[in-house]
Amino acid sequence: MDVNLIFKIAGVGILVAVLNILLSKSGRDEQALMITLGGLIVVLLIIVREISQLFDVIKTLFGF
Repeated sequence: MDVNLIFKIAGVGILVAVLNILLSKSGRDEQALMITLGGLIVVLLIIVREISQLFDVIKTLFGF
């Protein structure tokens, strides 16, 4: 696992948190919810890509 992965996820989390607070304070709760869901989807896509690479490494390790 790379440290850059942790920094990417943390960066997305901080950005989503700031945008969520700004939108909630301005009364746009629906947009804040959409930003939060979008951030969650982005992080899940990053994690799925890393898991896919892990499976590829395991597949080549065992010769499948």
